[in-house]
Amino acid sequence: MFTNNFDPVAFQIFSLEIRWYSLSYIFGIILGWFYCKKFLIKDKKIVNLFDDLITYLIIGIIIGGRLGYVIFYNPIYYSKNLIEIFMIWNGGMSFHGGVLGTIIATYIFGKKNNINYYIFLDLIAMSAPIGIFLGRISNFINSELYGRQTDIFWAVIFKKIDNLSRHPSQIYEAFFEGIILFILLNFVFKKYFFKSPGIISSIFIIFYSLFRFLIEFTREPDAQLGFIFLNFTLGQIISIIFFIAGLSLYYKKNES
Repeated sequence: MFTNNFDPVAFQIFSLEIRWYSLSYIFGIILGWFYCKKFLIKDKKIVNLFDDLITYLIIGIIIGGRLGYVIFYNPIYYSKNLIEIFMIWNGGMSFHGGVLGTIIATYIFGKKNNINYYIFLDLIAMSAPIGIFLGRISNFINSELYGRQTDIFWAVIFKKIDNLSRHPSQIYEAFFEGIILFILLNFVFKKYFFKSPGIISSIFIIFYSLFRFLIEFTREPDAQLGFIFLNFTLGQIISIIFFIAGLSLYYKKNES
């Protein structure tokens, strides 16, 4: 059995604390950008536009992720503490909110540059598992989004939480939503990219939602929410909605 007592602060520069979670965002974006430009994009016009897209993405991810958490996961608290909505350094980001923010930002960028925004969404989908993997590892280090109690031999005790043996659900997510999803998308990349823009995005949404839904059975529900409906967590309910949306997009793009 492993005991997790990691420090969420990676290092400190004078009084400035650099946290693992912040580093996961920074390196996730940098590595995703490098991967797309080095291995995926062959068109020079797309390469140049992709550089300009990064700023839109950063804004979309931060605003979408934060508002998603505020609206989906803790609306009552933030309605009474409006100023804390802007305190993102205190934690509280929603992946699904970040996805919505990314879609909106990419749509605006595509319309502005008169180019099919699904091309960029497919590139983002291809590289997103890199950031997801790093983000879930940082969740594990931070002892957040931890799993439910279990007696399996690979259970983890999160000392900052309690002395119970729990599922390392963050590691499950890092493996399936990060590594496995990355391999899957690379397998279908050559078949669909540029030929059917939007297909890769739909596959990403479908399988991320499936993995997230299943792994949530091992993840401790958010304390302020608990189980929502039929012993499903809010994360599972949102995943079902995204799964249906992903399937709809897949069939729509497959027919076009």
